Amino acid sequence: MKKIIYLLITLSLLLAACGAPAQSPSEFDINDWVSVLAAAKGQTVNWYIWGGSDSINAYVDNFYGKALKERYDITLNRVPLADTVDAVNQVLSEKQAGTDPGSVDLIWINGENFFTLKQADMLYKDWAQKIPNAKLVDWENPAINLDFGNPVDNQESPWSSAQFQFIYDSARMSEDELPRSYADLKEWACANPGRFTYIAPGPGGFLGTRFAKGALYEVSGDAKQWLSFDQALWDQHSPALWDYFNELKPCLWREGETYPKDESELVNLFANNEVDFSMTNDITGAGRWIADGRMPETARAFVFDNYMIGDFNYVAIPLNAPNKAAALVLANLLLEPEFQAAQILPENGFGLGYAIDVTRVTDEAALSALETAASQLGDAATPASDLAKSLVGDSAAEYQGLLEQDWLTFVLQQ
Repeated sequence: MKKIIYLLITLSLLLAACGAPAQSPSEFDINDWVSVLAAAKGQTVNWYIWGGSDSINAYVDNFYGKALKERYDITLNRVPLADTVDAVNQVLSEKQAGTDPGSVDLIWINGENFFTLKQADMLYKDWAQKIPNAKLVDWENPAINLDFGNPVDNQESPWSSAQFQFIYDSARMSEDELPRSYADLKEWACANPGRFTYIAPGPGGFLGTRFAKGALYEVSGDAKQWLSFDQALWDQHSPALWDYFNELKPCLWREGETYPKDESELVNLFANNEVDFSMTNDITGAGRWIADGRMPETARAFVFDNYMIGDFNYVAIPLNAPNKAAALVLANLLLEPEFQAAQILPENGFGLGYAIDVTRVTDEAALSALETAASQLGDAATPASDLAKSLVGDSAAEYQGLLEQDWLTFVLQQ
């Protein structure tokens, strides 16, 4: 009888074990990086990223794609976007349809797109300062912990930094001739009709939007007042902004009847000697375009004395991301000093600045790589002292749509 009872107990335990749900290999503890790496192994990370630059696409594939596979057995699926809002709309449509898991693991994002997903409660939370390389980021810096005036709240991690600059050809123009303010630029443009234009503000034309915001700062006399949204402030100062652009309009290339839609089109006009200035957010200044053969060796970057907008850009993980562990590994990889050093060199094709604080890097070899890369930017880059002197932060996200829509109404359609 005892043997029968023992056999029954043993059988019931075996059946219970067979029926117990096994722990999913995709589960992990965000506070245990080993468990994140284990969960990420074999996953494919779907990175939705602006695809308008062939050189950036190649950089992402050649550097991150290879490293993810070789080091972590993670496959990178780069999903190119015409505009980041396409990824935002994908996540929002999945939310509406109740699709979980969704299709997006990671988004290259900032500004109003981050704000939209944060408001919709569709971002993975409380992770950005828990990945190992977060210790290299200066999270106390408002330029990092605020994104277009909105708190990051550990829902996105920085990838790189960028600051608005102009490009000129030192063989055509001397440094002494360069305008150093928006007022100077209008005076120069009207003294040299047809030799200047700017990118149309709007989706895909983020450099044009940034250029217009800088003008807003100057005509209103201050940048800090635009960090939080105030409709009355906009109503007060925006008419002067449209006055500025409409006074500039007849002096522009083709008298402002048409505008380049993105940086590449403006670079073509500059390279063909149709205009005398281009624009960039690139830490290398003109270096990337020189390396691509699209600008002459004599191209140089410069900034105004003030109101040159700079910020950090980020990656975020949607709340319904199917491969969160792989997304975390990629976000951490972006902050590795070796890749931070690689991203600023023009020959690698990315050309954006560091997201990490170099003074926090304790490994001597890594620190040497970062310092060596910075020293290689050369004459085509804006001097670091000029960038620092002119740097201001970006405005609150709500101004983005207002500015882009009102520019269409009060400038383009006038």
